[in-house]
Amino acid sequence: MATTNFSGPITAGQIRNTTGTTLGENIKNIGQVLMSQSVKVDITGASHLNQVCAVIPANSQIVDVILNVTTANDDTTASTVSVGTVADADAFINAQSVQALATTHGTLDTEATNVGATDIQVLADFTGTDGDGTAGVGTVTVLYMQNNSIQDAVDL
Repeated sequence: MATTNFSGPITAGQIRNTTGTTLGENIKNIGQVLMSQSVKVDITGASHLNQVCAVIPANSQIVDVILNVTTANDDTTASTVSVGTVADADAFINAQSVQALATTHGTLDTEATNVGATDIQVLADFTGTDGDGTAGVGTVTVLYMQNNSIQDAVDL
């Protein structure tokens, strides 16, 4: 499979450059490409910490983090997944039950708005209360726009 490397934004229309000074005249037809990374996370048996779901490039903006449970976990008592970073283990999804089929969208905080000057790892932590679950399939998907740091945005 071929791959393509680039760092946005990309031009998506006829207006490449403008020279106006009034509101709206400096807007160009450029935009960011919505990118994604997905990984299947282990949600069976004993707890599994720091499962790497994605490495998001510096200066990116995370748009959504999705946990999709396609086979429910069967731990006797309870089982959950949290998604976050090394600094904040539940920055995106906080202890979501994985004992039923479900799709959960994350709550995005500061780490999402501006990834910052260095790449970050998005991690999933599975907690099986009893550690006896033998079934369970989950996927974490991170949607992001590369090189779209909100701190660099201009207020209109």
